This record gives sequence, C-alpha cells and structure tokens, in this order.
Amino acid sequence: MSEPVTTNYVGRDLPRLEGRAKVNGAASYIYNLRLPQMLHAKLHRSSVAHGRIVRIDTSAALALPGVHAVMTAQDLLDLIPDPYFGPAFHDQPILALGKVRYIGEPVAAVLASDPHVAEEAAALIEVHYEELPAVFDEVQAMSSDALVHEELRPAGTFPDLKHLKGRRGTNLALDFRLRRGDVDQGFAQADHVFEHRFKVQPVMHVPLEPMVSLAEPEGDGVLIHSATQMPSFVRLEIARLLGWSENRVRVKTALLGGGFGAKVYIKLEALATALALLVRRPVRVALTMQEQFFHITNHAATLRIKSGVTKDGRLLARQCEVWWNGGAYADIGPRIAQKSGFTAAGPYFIDHVSIDSYAMYTHLPPAGAMRGFGVPQLVWAYESHMDMIARALQIDPLALRERNILREGMEHATGTVMRDTAIDQVLAELRKRMDWDQPVQRGQAVVRRGRGLAIGVKASISPTTSVAMINVSADGSATLYCNTVDMGQGSNTALSQVAAQVLGIAIDKLRVVSPDTAVTPFDMGTLGSRSTFHMGHAVRLAAEHARQQLAALAQELGLPADTALPDLFRRKYGMSAGNVVGTGTYTSPYAPVDPSDGTSKNITPNWMIGGTGVEVEVDTETGQFVVTRLVSVADAGQVINPGIVATQLSGAAIMALGGTLTEEMIYSDGQLRNGSLAFYKIPGTHDIPAVMENAAVESAQSNGPFGAKGVGESASFAVAPAIANAIEDAVGVRLTELPLTAEAVLRALRQAQGLDLAKD
Repeated sequence: MSEPVTTNYVGRDLPRLEGRAKVNGAASYIYNLRLPQMLHAKLHRSSVAHGRIVRIDTSAALALPGVHAVMTAQDLLDLIPDPYFGPAFHDQPILALGKVRYIGEPVAAVLASDPHVAEEAAALIEVHYEELPAVFDEVQAMSSDALVHEELRPAGTFPDLKHLKGRRGTNLALDFRLRRGDVDQGFAQADHVFEHRFKVQPVMHVPLEPMVSLAEPEGDGVLIHSATQMPSFVRLEIARLLGWSENRVRVKTALLGGGFGAKVYIKLEALATALALLVRRPVRVALTMQEQFFHITNHAATLRIKSGVTKDGRLLARQCEVWWNGGAYADIGPRIAQKSGFTAAGPYFIDHVSIDSYAMYTHLPPAGAMRGFGVPQLVWAYESHMDMIARALQIDPLALRERNILREGMEHATGTVMRDTAIDQVLAELRKRMDWDQPVQRGQAVVRRGRGLAIGVKASISPTTSVAMINVSADGSATLYCNTVDMGQGSNTALSQVAAQVLGIAIDKLRVVSPDTAVTPFDMGTLGSRSTFHMGHAVRLAAEHARQQLAALAQELGLPADTALPDLFRRKYGMSAGNVVGTGTYTSPYAPVDPSDGTSKNITPNWMIGGTGVEVEVDTETGQFVVTRLVSVADAGQVINPGIVATQLSGAAIMALGGTLTEEMIYSDGQLRNGSLAFYKIPGTHDIPAVMENAAVESAQSNGPFGAKGVGESASFAVAPAIANAIEDAVGVRLTELPLTAEAVLRALRQAQGLDLAKD
C-alpha cells in the first residue's frame, strides 16, 4: 500500500519546510503582492476620542491630482446597508458612521494609484466633530456616564458566545462569574488573608509584516488576498456583510510575517472589499508600522486578588476581580473575559473560588487576542500574589506552589477534571534547572542577585472545528489542503509530519497548499495554540481515510498491502493516473458553562502549562537590573518536532520579555504618545538574557494527535511575575504594575528607605 518508511516522523527534529524559501527571499507574503490597475487606500483618522461627526469636507482631497476617489461611510451604505462587523458583537463600522469612539479611528479612505498621493490627500480631509465625554480607564468605565455604545448587537457566530447580550446603559460587554464553594466561609476559616492589586499596561503585537488586505472583483464575487490568521472566518463574515453566499467570496493568504493574534477575525478585509466593489478595481489597504497602533492592542487590565491561607500555606479561598480594557470595539474581548477569566485563580486546587471578569468598553483603540489570550495578565497577578504570600508566611515559593497545584484527577475551579496536565512535572523541571535547592549567590555591595519563578495555566479554545483534505497522487506523492496559516510557528512542517507518519510516505513527497478558501476546507482559525491539537487531529483523520482507501484498492486488485503506490495506481488504471482523496473533520468536545455559577464539566479538551525561572542582577544605586538567565518549561504533550517547540518557547519568552520590561503604549486623554518603533521599544539582541534555556516535559496528551498539544503561548504566561519575584528576592521590593522599569525599582528602593523620589 505504501513505500516503506524506516524512521518515524513524529518526534523528529526536521527542518522547516519553508525555511529555505525564507532564507533565500523566495517566500511570498501578501504585503509584497501587486496587481494590475491596483489602487492604494490611505485612511483619514479621527482626532478626537469621542464625538459626533458633524461634517466631512473631502473637497481638497478630491482636487489633488492623482486621486481616484474619496470614500466615507455614507458611500458604503448602498453596497452594505449595515456596515458593522465583529466576532462577539456587530459593533465596529467599516468606516466611522455617525460617531467616532477613539483617536485614530478610520473616518474616510482615499484611493489613488500612487500610495503617496493617497496619503497626502487623506491629510487634506477636514472633519468637524461635536466632542463628547470620554472614559479611558477600565475600572472607571464601570460607573462612567460616558457611554461608548448605546446599543449592542450580539454576533451569535460562535457557540461559546451565543449567550452574549451586553448591558444597555453601561460600558459592560460581558461580565463573567465563576463560583465554587463559599468564599466567605473560606476566608473565615483561613489563618491569614492576603489581598493585592495589580496593573497591566497596553502593548502592541508588532508583527513585522504589517496588516494588509487586497481585494479584487472576480466575476460576480470577490477575491481577497489577506494577511489573516482566519481565512475561513473572513469568508464567512464578508459574505454576511454583503448578503452573499459564501462561495462568492474567496480568501487567499500566504506565509505571514508574524501575527500573534493581531490578524485574527476581521481587520482590514471588509474595507478593502467594499472599496474594491465600489470602484470595480483591485484595492490594497496596507498599514504602516505606525498605523498598526490604532487597530488592535492587547487588553490592559486591573486585577484584584484576595486569598485565604492556612498557617502551613494551603489555599482555602480565592476571590478575583478582573477589569479588561477592551477599547472602543469588543473584537474578541468577551471571549477573553470568559475563557481566560475562569483561570484567574491559577493552577491551584482551592475549595472556595469567586471570580468576576469584566470586559469593558473605553474610548481607546480596540483590544483583542494577543499571544496568551489574556492569560499573561492573569498570571502576572496570581503568581506575584503567590510569592507575596510565600514571603509573608516564610515558606519557600516553589514549595508553596507544589503544596497547592492541581494534580491528575483533581477538579479545576470550573468543575472540569484535570487530565494529562503536567503541572507537577513542569515545577520539578524548574526546580532542577534552576538549582533551586542550592543557595543563591547574592553578590555584594551595590549589585545584588536574586531568582524567581512562576507558572501559568491556559485552557485550549473550545468548541472549534478543523477540516483537512489529503490528495494522494498516482506517483506516490501527496498534497495536504488545510486552512491553518503558517505565520512562523512551523505548522506546515508539523502537520506534514503527522500526515507522512500516517500515510507511510517520505515527507519530501508531501506538499502543503497555502490557505485558499476556494480549495482548502474550513478551519476556525490559527489562534490559541489550537492548530497542533485540532488540525493535527483533522490531518490524522484525513490521512487515515486515504490510507483505508488505498488498502481497499490493494485488496480489490489482490495485491499485497505494502505494494508501492505507483504500482498500485498503474495496476488499477493501466497508467500513472487517478488519485485518492482522504478527508478528516475534528470538533473538540465542550460542555457549555452553567450560567448560574460559570462551571462546566468539560470546559476544554486540553490544558497548556508554562513555567518560567529567571535570575537577575539589580544595581541598588540606579535601579537598573538585568535578566541574566531565563528558563522556559512547558507541557507540550508528545512533541511532534523538538526544534520547532524550542523556537516556539524562546520566541514566546522574548515577546513576553518585551511586554514585561520595555513595551507600553502611553496615552494622554486618549492620544497615543509613542506610536512608532522609535519610541515604542521591543526587545533587541542586547536585551535578550545571556542564558536562555527551553524544555518540554515528557507528558503525552492522551486525547491529542500522537499525544501532542499546542505550545505556542506557554512560555509567554509566567515571564513577568518570575522577573518581579526575582527582583524582590534580590533587593526586597515588590512591583505591582507593568512594565517593570529601573525607575520603578529605584523608586521602590528609596521608599523602602523612607525616601520618596519626586515623580516630575
């Protein structure tokens, strides 16, 4: 039935399939695509945070030579009468309609053959506003009279969000409640009660390939070339907006130059499509790096956490409140508030848990999915809190965690039983790699040393569906069709390893087709570390389906099961002809949450675990500190490709390092003050710790494809609290707001000495 394969592919450290093309410059990206007669669209953006649009004057822009057209929301209404999109609520207009809700919101689009002409013309547009009160802080938004939206319309697209309603007359997009036991009783029984408050700043994804969508009319339909992580969802949403059948909308993508959640759901595709259909020419909407700051951020957050603990450090009760700053449009914030919110108590067994997680609207740019999907914000709080408890009780921080972690068969706070979750193994690996049982060499005089660790848990997104198709050709080669987008995580390689393993063919005979909704089947999206698990299952099932058909063909012809594929097809058709197509569909199991208490017996198909250990050196005279060593440990199940897992862990850790130490979007009354890479600092080569280690513990996921599960986010969870814990270990001061800066350390040191540095 197949050519013999002498070595298993699963578990092998194979080079990435696209690696050579990336190195020699042959790899294609949507940002580089140009089409005949293509027009460039440039945007005029709002200059006020909240206001009614009184008048838009486009005359000067239209008079500029080379301008083809200027479009406002009014021009779109004949084509799209209800021009609002969004995965949770249909709340975001393609162009601002009637009102603007944040500084930088797109108000008008200028089309020209020359992008510089379009950009110049966009600056000539004048918009007159009636300014309205605005709110920017997520906690203040709870009680503010400055409403971002007067009405909310739930999208109803996803099964886990069909309960969404929003609260009229408030800025609440969603408030999620989880209740287990009785927290008041737990606090009453506790020997100690600790309460702390933490803050997380807004940061940006900074994919080095900026967001881009290029749409072109195609017969009675439209072809959209987009740097998107979700081609299937883009097709679905564009078809809904236009009132078309899905087969009139075709979405193609290529390799992505990074995504990290910035390119999920709808971003620029609706605008590019509307403009292209109105002018009947290809239209390219491509953001500059600076413009990306106005389209999507992570969720800034305020977190309050309170724990009741026994004398020996056993957690009895935990109460958490999380306020997520969702910005002006919900995007996928309600899912973050719910699906990440229910992990706010951490990877610990606690009898009494109360969690309130609020997705709030404010007058800032929209916030959405970002690597970790809200979990890094939560881990920052609960793992800083755990170290503060450990120090107060004079218990070793690692021992305190080991005393309380969830183990196999225990119930998570949601009521879901923990299965194949190697929290204990991750902690044990951190203990070994950090030489935790050996004393720290503290240093002398000015420079002091310390170490810290932290651990986090994330639920895989569910329920979602992935479909794969494998075409086995007569010469023994095979082609894999799926809508998983390779954006640097190595998914094409890992999925090819799964397919080759099942089919029993050499991996160099297998080709992966880039996502194209005209030929590649449905996938919910490339996000949330779901692809290895969900699409891995679909690919496995498709390969098994193809293998079954090949076995049946061999039996029909009376040939041995191990007949070489070219011989099998020649015997059947008399020549090298024909093919076999295998299909596979996987939908993860899921039990909806009980609306009365937020619990579920099956909240996720698998849990992701990530732990971080760090060593730091702190200069007590200046507050300057250096992370000298960073260790990332994850539970990745059975590893498909060790090399890819290692780079995923180091990449996630470095990205989290930026959000911990240097990255922050600084606003003043809604105006972004540092919206360029000249002032917004991502980590460079010299910012990376001298020693970085990555490890995946041996722990098979019993319900995963070949025992595997996703790992792309795991090393992002715990970096921030591990560093803060190490700083306190070194110099005895506790920071509770991100980013962690030398100024903050110095200020805390001086305050500990009874001094208070002037903030001016």
